[in-house]
Amino acid sequence: MMTNDLSNKSFSQRQLRVGELVKQSLGEIFIKNESKISELNSKFITVTEVRMTPDLKTARVYVIPLGGIEMREIVVVLTNNAHLVRKALSKKLNLKFLPKLKFIEDRSFEYAEKIERLIAENKKNETDKKRYN
Repeated sequence: MMTNDLSNKSFSQRQLRVGELVKQSLGEIFIKNESKISELNSKFITVTEVRMTPDLKTARVYVIPLGGIEMREIVVVLTNNAHLVRKALSKKLNLKFLPKLKFIEDRSFEYAEKIERLIAENKKNETDKKRYN
């Protein structure tokens, strides 16, 4: 499970199970382009995580487009067409309440890349120091 902005909060088993179910279903919907969003080819969107609210009525859907390009624009398109995604989701899930979908940019990969880059720079600086001393 990725750690995003709520990393210190624990989730119930039910939230985790439903979140995983929603994540898998959204992944299928996007791969098969079943959401019928005309201005978006959803085949290039990855759902990295879904976090459910305790009442299971809202799903925070973390997404990243292939290559991480145009992330903000894609989240806006998904948000504006959330009703179409929910409609496709309703055909896959049999839940008491179909959750509202809140799409969020997943920046965890960017963050990990930044940390790796800083570590590499630090190692290079340490090696340079040893070489010149």
